[in-house]
Amino acid sequence: MRILQYSDRGPSVQLLQLALFRAGNTGLELDGVFGQETLNALRRFQASKGLQPTGVYDEATAVVLRPYLTGVALHTVVRGDTLWKLAKRYTTTVAAIETANPGVDSQNLQIGSVLKVPLHFDVVPTNVKYTSELVEAIAEGLTARYPFIEAGSIGESEMGRQLRSFRLGAGSVSVAYNASHHANEWITTPVLLKFLEQYARAYAMGGTVFGRLAETLFNEVTLYIVPLVNPDGVDLVNGAIADGEWYRGARQIAANYPSIAFPSGWKANILGTDLNVNYPALWDEAKRIKYALGYVSPAPRDFVGDYPLSASESRAMYAFTQAHDFRLILAYHSQGEVIFWKFQDYDPPNSYEIAVEFERVSGYAAELTPTASGYAGYKDWFIQEYNLPGYTIEVGRGSNPLPLSLFDDIYQDNIGILVLGMELSLPGAI
Repeated sequence: MRILQYSDRGPSVQLLQLALFRAGNTGLELDGVFGQETLNALRRFQASKGLQPTGVYDEATAVVLRPYLTGVALHTVVRGDTLWKLAKRYTTTVAAIETANPGVDSQNLQIGSVLKVPLHFDVVPTNVKYTSELVEAIAEGLTARYPFIEAGSIGESEMGRQLRSFRLGAGSVSVAYNASHHANEWITTPVLLKFLEQYARAYAMGGTVFGRLAETLFNEVTLYIVPLVNPDGVDLVNGAIADGEWYRGARQIAANYPSIAFPSGWKANILGTDLNVNYPALWDEAKRIKYALGYVSPAPRDFVGDYPLSASESRAMYAFTQAHDFRLILAYHSQGEVIFWKFQDYDPPNSYEIAVEFERVSGYAAELTPTASGYAGYKDWFIQEYNLPGYTIEVGRGSNPLPLSLFDDIYQDNIGILVLGMELSLPGAI
């Protein structure tokens, strides 16, 4: 972990502020600047937990503050504890504790046993920039709160970061959703993670999601989510990579393309390969188009790589997809509020009809992919390889990276797509 102190800046500071905010400092601005207000809040927190109020975010403080990032506290049972008392103490519910601890005997808590206690806030934040560090904390929290979520990894990025995956459901039909192939389109990552949390909560509590009974979806469809395909690139855009050899390498790549803002204009992986033009779906045509536009070497965007699947991230997605029998995929991007549903002359059964349903519930337009972007993408390869429905969903409007102020509207636009993507993958659904 990184030790943080007064005057530090960046996404790690913002995560510290998020944890302090959740711990009760609700007036704290989550601006990523370790100023006087953050210093005071940290000192108060340290003192309240019996730590030396140094105002330095060190390892001991990180351990005590961790539950306010993951959303789960660990409680060692003592004599007299009951689930009702614990729910009151931690401002949670008995049902939430029981969900996180399957098999717990509420009438006979074992002294010395450790319970996972969900805290009162959602695990998935929608008010901070996303980084690979935050996604790891979310994975820890969601799988603790909802043990029926299976977290794994489909591989590693060029820098060795895990490409985190989640599995939810017990159905014989499988679908897969992914986000953030492009670094400065990272707002799509919390879209998928928020949906995962909402869906898991609805299933645990016997509720609905977008009007559908979550238990029915769970039993009929197995959902896989890869929320951060390009962790290195996202970390670069959002400041988690701001020095060192990898940063200097990216900055040198960007210097060869001075018209693209750095790092906000960065879409590629950390080595300058655009992952969504690196798949074996008419890759040579993508190369011809992008080279004609001047992207002939590693670049912040649109460089197709030296050969198909040259990037570790696209290779991981390729292998992950081949290892499963997905009946439908969604690849989340920004921006434009459109649904791209076709690749060349392939016409998978029900593909257009499903796109029309997505259009209906989202207000987005179902369109053909523009020629300049119509080759070597993940969706393109999936359709070519399997002749099954695959979609690129372009969320929001504006300039990438889209601001988090748009998130709530984006999520509401897409919740129907995310649910129908499961429902309409079932045989005979459409």
